[in-house]
Amino acid sequence: MAGSEDTETKDVEETETTEEVETETTEEVETDDEVVLSEDQLYGVAVKTDFGQTVLFPDADSYLDLISELHSDGFSQVIDVVGVDYLLHERTDLPASVIPERFEVVVILISHARRDRIRVRLQVADGASVPSLFDMFPGTEAMEREVFDMFGITFDNHPDLSRILMPETWEGHPLRKDFDIGRIPVQFKDAPGQR
Repeated sequence: MAGSEDTETKDVEETETTEEVETETTEEVETDDEVVLSEDQLYGVAVKTDFGQTVLFPDADSYLDLISELHSDGFSQVIDVVGVDYLLHERTDLPASVIPERFEVVVILISHARRDRIRVRLQVADGASVPSLFDMFPGTEAMEREVFDMFGITFDNHPDLSRILMPETWEGHPLRKDFDIGRIPVQFKDAPGQR
């Protein structure tokens, strides 16, 4: 009987220890203005899990260092670089420490050895530029050009930041939410009013 009581005591102690660890990740931190829940971090930046995928939220200063660290850690291929315009969209999906901006550059990396993907979401203010990943990942050259062409987000130290989809004479960036849709007249053979 004494052995079973010792086992129950150990189980209770382990449960209490587990509960303490869980509460440490959501511990309240008081600041001058308000109480904020502390966030989980990975690679020194805020992290979330979204649809089973790890999502990292660096700021502009830590962006290149984070990508370099991920590269060193086995994430050897960038499979996509995309832009997002949140002009009219209320942001509720960001960690509390991340300041939302109008634009976001999303980089998706893959580690073949781990069979894992990781997503990096960088907030970009209107008119701000982002460091190019071309030196570490030459395959991002066309992806960054497409983001530039469609959203107008510039990439510092890119080898050829020019339009890739739209004509060089095109004014504006078609995937911005404030870009006028416009219209192209459709002409049908023998349509009424046509000569």
